[in-house]
Amino acid sequence: MPRISAFHGITILMYWDEGVHSATHFHVRSGTAKASIGLDGSVIAGSLPATRLRLVREWTALHRDELSANWGRARRGEPLEAIDPLP
Repeated sequence: MPRISAFHGITILMYWDEGVHSATHFHVRSGTAKASIGLDGSVIAGSLPATRLRLVREWTALHRDELSANWGRARRGEPLEAIDPLP
């Protein structure tokens, strides 16, 4: 299952088949907006409203180690672990 977290109308996903060939990142969906976000909080592709992007960057900073660990799991074809949402 690629969904690893959800908060404030934002869904965070990480896909198995991207673990080998892509830079470390995750996907964000919020309403009709979609973006790929690097572990440094940079927007790799797509866009999000400014408020949503701020929340995603805050969450990313809090969970960078867990995101990196999930990326490793994805590369090995292992199940991903859920990550706590922002309060």
